[in-house]
Amino acid sequence: MTGTNIKLVYWTLAVHDLDAALGFYRDVLGFQIQDDVEVEGMRSVSVSPPRQPDVRIVLEPPGGNRSARPTDRQSITDLMADGLLGRLVFVTDNCDATFEHIEASGADVIQEPINQPSGARDCAFRDPSGNILRFAQPHDR
Repeated sequence: MTGTNIKLVYWTLAVHDLDAALGFYRDVLGFQIQDDVEVEGMRSVSVSPPRQPDVRIVLEPPGGNRSARPTDRQSITDLMADGLLGRLVFVTDNCDATFEHIEASGADVIQEPINQPSGARDCAFRDPSGNILRFAQPHDR
């Protein structure tokens, strides 16, 4: 695929409570709302990190795909409950400050800042739906 430019622009993340998730991503992480749409009774909202408006995280109910069967939706809900479905990793220039800010919001802490063998320093939280979010500060920053 030489000469082909491929970029990731959308990531879909299942959330139990869209308004709670939106509050976390917008109000705590400072993400910008890009779209807030409802199609056939199902609402989804896309948010972007302030410095990456072309990258969109689409927040939608479990099994947001209209063709998902009820058993698929239940499986997704079960995986979410165990924290096994959604995982995102963000880069930060100050892991400790990021941790303090997010922790102060009352977010569920999974891991306080630690130095990894790779030299990066990172921490981890769960969003209001149990999705795991890691914040990594590369060793060269």
